Amino acid sequence: MGGPWDNRPPRRPAPPRGGPRGPGDRAAPSPDRPRSRAAAPEPARDEAGRAAAEPSHGAHERGGHGHATRRDELRLYGLNAVQAVFDRRPEAIRKVYLAQSRIHALKPLLAWCVKHRVGYRVVEEEDLDRLAASSHHEGVVADVLRVEPVPLEAWLRGLPGGAPALAIWLDGVGNPHNFGAILRSAAHFGAAVLLPARSPLALSGAAARVAEGGAESVPLVRLPEPAQALPRLREAGFILAATVVRGGDDLFAAPPAPRLVYVMGAEGEGMDATLAAACDRRLSIPGSGAVESLNVAAATAVFLAQWRRGR
Repeated sequence: MGGPWDNRPPRRPAPPRGGPRGPGDRAAPSPDRPRSRAAAPEPARDEAGRAAAEPSHGAHERGGHGHATRRDELRLYGLNAVQAVFDRRPEAIRKVYLAQSRIHALKPLLAWCVKHRVGYRVVEEEDLDRLAASSHHEGVVADVLRVEPVPLEAWLRGLPGGAPALAIWLDGVGNPHNFGAILRSAAHFGAAVLLPARSPLALSGAAARVAEGGAESVPLVRLPEPAQALPRLREAGFILAATVVRGGDDLFAAPPAPRLVYVMGAEGEGMDATLAAACDRRLSIPGSGAVESLNVAAATAVFLAQWRRGR
């Protein structure tokens, strides 16, 4: 349920040059008194930070964390996104880049880096712009291990028996900023995010920044094909509700469901008609008619809030 978005492929950043400047590298500075600044990175190529090249002498090479490949890692930026990883899974952190102005705010993280021989570097603001391919990095960029979505069966087994549960099935959503906003709403309302079997959608640096730390607390679940996913979710007690721009039942008058999956359509094209027809309900958000519909991320927040209100 949303208007069209520009989904052109983003550019990709390259790593900074110059010697390492943190624990786990050579010549590690203290968190309080960094000794030098890094050389400027090469021009960025990926504004979402999804496939950024790895910094030279990364912590996984010298810090005792084992070998990771570029495919295993994700470049995050933004204070809340990086802090959330540190709070929930600090062992996933492989390298940190920060501005001088962020040293005080990030002292616990930097102390952890010193203790565990994880490299960090103090760099200029323009270097962070290039590393993140964005000016919205808030003074910190980090390379972390990526978390893969869990299979549907594993997620269902982990649900408390008979307890209410809420999830969002993203049918074709592709814009990373929409994805990040959806993750933030899902974290706020306690929902999981279900990703179709062949969906290329994955967490990126841009999505994690928009999620403001919410990406770390939202279960990402990989679905099998719809022919298997739909009956399996029903067996687990879920009602499936297709969210449509028009022609659906009034969301605010619909009966509550203790276990519910909202199926959200793609930006621009909307939901797959076959999938919508296979759902148990069709729901629409009533409005003034001044605009055709809400953006998919805004619509998701409305649907999630209504389920929470019914609980």
